[in-house]
Amino acid sequence: MDVGSLSTSAQSRLADPDGTSAFGPCSRSVLSAGDFASDAERLDWLIATLGEPFCRKLGLFRVPDDLVLSVVIPVYNEKNSIHEILRRVRAVPIRKEIIIVDDCSRDGTREILREMEKSDGDIKVVYHERNQGKGASLRTGFREATGQIVIVQDADLEYDPAQYPELIQPIIEDQADVVYGSRFIGETHRVLYFWHSLANKFLTLLSNAFTDLNLTDMEVCYKVFRREVIQAIELKSDRFGFEPEVTAKVARFTFPARDGRPARKCRIYEIPVSYHGRTYAEGKHIGVKDGFQALWCILRYFLAD
Repeated sequence: MDVGSLSTSAQSRLADPDGTSAFGPCSRSVLSAGDFASDAERLDWLIATLGEPFCRKLGLFRVPDDLVLSVVIPVYNEKNSIHEILRRVRAVPIRKEIIIVDDCSRDGTREILREMEKSDGDIKVVYHERNQGKGASLRTGFREATGQIVIVQDADLEYDPAQYPELIQPIIEDQADVVYGSRFIGETHRVLYFWHSLANKFLTLLSNAFTDLNLTDMEVCYKVFRREVIQAIELKSDRFGFEPEVTAKVARFTFPARDGRPARKCRIYEIPVSYHGRTYAEGKHIGVKDGFQALWCILRYFLAD
């Protein structure tokens, strides 16, 4: 794992602003790519120098060589951000497959993606012939995923792919089966709408009351799953009802008994994530109607599948 895959806050803890290491007299140049034969060698040096427990807290850990992260990106009218979000996703030094589902964009995004398909060999694009909603796009993307871990990535630059290592760490270390990000437990966020924040917290509280979870941000974009979990769940919501629906079904999910091990409930973790929210003038899609739909979905998926 490359040091560059750390969150901004984690990188700042590795070095002082003047370039001096916070853990000794060595300069940041010691961590430059030219001083090590490979990223693995650099990681080994860091773990040996700082200690494994401290490195784990920073999101520095060994990723299995055969791990593939499936990044599912639902897209609708994001021509202004699609190039940049893909640049940021690609910059994360983890093996991944990038699955983009265009939900019948009409602003030129679809044409951009068709050009990318011709020139870029690392993306798979699925096109919806009519607009169906975020939930429908995610269902399409989840079906296409082949990696061991699947993460949801919005295309609007509100969430930072540099945090992937922290988000997948509990799954890699076999502490979790599903990981939720949270915008409310410690990372930076852009100050925006009070009523949106209040609505998010209310919906999370109501969801928790029905699922008996203690999440702080049920509506967050960053949700990470073992592939066998998300592909075993039947999802039905087409729009933003995906968030409460998948939460209700993950809360009930049970791994069957196998290989001599008893059946067990799905383990869920939360990780703080930064949030750079956008305004409606900047292209934000979710609205009051979606809040009421989320409320209905919380009740619906508590009472019946």
